[in-house]
This record gives sequence, C-alpha cells and structure tokens, in this order.
Amino acid sequence: MKKILNEIQQNKYFLLFIFLFSYVQTIEIRFQTEREINWYTFTPEAPVLYFINAGILFLIMRFLMIYWQKSDNFNFKEIFKIFGTSLLLYLVILNIFKLIIAFIFGTFERNFNSQTFLNNVISDFLNAFIYGSFFLAFYYYQKNHKNQKQIAAFNEMLSETKINQLKNQLNPHFLFNNLNILDQLIEEDKAKASDFLNEFADIYRYVLQVSDRKLVEIDEELVFVKKYFKLIQHKYGKSYQLEIQSHQSKGFIVPLSLQLLLENAIQHNFGTETKPVFININIDEDLTVSNNIIQKRSTKSPSGKALKNLNEQYFLLTENQIKIQNTNDQFSVTLPIIPEA
Repeated sequence: MKKILNEIQQNKYFLLFIFLFSYVQTIEIRFQTEREINWYTFTPEAPVLYFINAGILFLIMRFLMIYWQKSDNFNFKEIFKIFGTSLLLYLVILNIFKLIIAFIFGTFERNFNSQTFLNNVISDFLNAFIYGSFFLAFYYYQKNHKNQKQIAAFNEMLSETKINQLKNQLNPHFLFNNLNILDQLIEEDKAKASDFLNEFADIYRYVLQVSDRKLVEIDEELVFVKKYFKLIQHKYGKSYQLEIQSHQSKGFIVPLSLQLLLENAIQHNFGTETKPVFININIDEDLTVSNNIIQKRSTKSPSGKALKNLNEQYFLLTENQIKIQNTNDQFSVTLPIIPEA
C-alpha cells in the first residue's frame, strides 16, 4: 500500500492531467448529446469512472511491462505486444464487471443487446487506446529522463576519473622536475639547496591540498605561483623574470595550471641574465600567460603533453579549450576563467 501511495505521489501531475482530460471529455460528450449546458453537464461521476477505468488500464500495462519488457530501450515489437494485450485484457475485465452489475440490477437485456454491446465495446476501446497512449508517452518520457540523468551522472563520474588521472600525471612530473633542480643546487650551493628544500616543502603541501579539487580561486593560485617562482630564481637568478598584471581576479581556474605554464616557458626557452625570458601573467576577461621566445639549442622537439593534459582538463570541466598562440618571437596560452558558482 505504501508503495502504491508513493507511486501516486510521484506521478500526481500525470494523474491530475488524466482526471482533467476525462472531465473535459465528459463535458464535450454531454454537450454533443444534449446540445445544452446545465448542472448535469458538470457533475463529476462520469469523469471519476473514466479515471478509475484508466487506472485499471494503467495497472494492467505496468504489470505486463514488468514481466514482458526485456530491454530498457524502446522496442516497437515489445510495445505493440504489451499495448495490444493490455487493451484486450482491459476490455475483458471491464465487460466482466459490467456483466456482473447487469445481472445484479437486472439490466442485462438493455445493456448487452448486440447493438448496445457493440457501441460500448467500440467506445471503451477508443477510450482505452487514448488513455493507454497517454500512459505509454508518460512512461517512456520518464524512462528517458531517468536514463539521461544516469548518463549525465556516469559522464560526470567518468570526467572526474579522467581529471584525477590527468592530475596524477602532473604531480609526479612537478616533483621530479624540482628534485632535479635540488640535485643541481646541492652540487653548486648547499646553502641555496637548503633554502630551496624548505620552500619546496611548503609549496608541495599546496600541491597535495589541491590535488583532489577540480578548481581553485585565481588569487589562491597566484599566491602559489609567486612562491613557486622564487624556487626557480634559486637556480636561474634573473634569467627568468615574472610580471603579473591583474585587472580582476574573480573566478576559478584549474589547479596548478599557472605553475605548469611557467614551467613550460622555462623548459623550452634559454634565458640568461643579459637576455632574460620575460613571463607575463595578464588577468582580465581571460587569463593569459605569455613569454618571449629564446629557443634552447636542442634537437629534441617538445611533446606538448603538459599543454594537451591541461587542455583536456578544461574541456572536461567547461567544454571550453585553452587558446595557444605561437609566433616567431612570442608564445602565449589563454585560459578561460571559470565564473564563481
């Protein structure tokens, strides 16, 4: 009983539509028959009967769907079988009730003569066809809506899994690169290496904190980037210089995206103190990281894996992609700023 009441509560608007439709149908039939409007035109006994009959038909259809429907997808052959059998069973059950009532009240001859019986069967069949079609349309609308929600939930879960995989690729990469810097500093300057290690511990703590987050505030990422760039200066001094121009800093970006772009600029360009690489972070409607190009003398061509990784994260989260511009003397990457929720 509780399950039935719960079903009624969940489908109350559909049931209300069925009742109102039966009411309008009754008014239209009475008006067509009597060609006048009076209090009888609006009495509710016929709509209630239509509504109960429709409920019986719905129960028959639902029962057959449970036991006969093998596929979650729309299958015309299955639906035709369920719908046709439901109409037949409904007419049989309805006429059995009518027969019992006719015997009780002695109206068998009046209600079950050939002409009246045929008219009633045709009328009941047409009503059943109309109400059954409403039920099928509503049932498959609900089913499709549920499937769409499941697909959306699955895609979101898949996206989260993919994003976590991408982050898991970047975090060891970040750790490996900075340990390489530490290794070189230990040979060159042990005092600098000690400072670098202490600062690196603080910075890597941030990396671990944001590793399970989809987005971070721009301001939060800027604080991290400034600290990270100090690590770079431990090794390279003024060979790489950073300037931040922030016209607005509201919104969110992918965690560690600025660090990745800084690292990309340093990895692919050879800066010196006399000819430095200038890295500029400009925040306006979008966020752009640009640098002048001083190519390293290396035969190894860049794989672009880190940028592809970043681009894929943005696409999974926002369906927007990063914009890359590469000229003879300038390289820039533009990140879409994700609005505050």
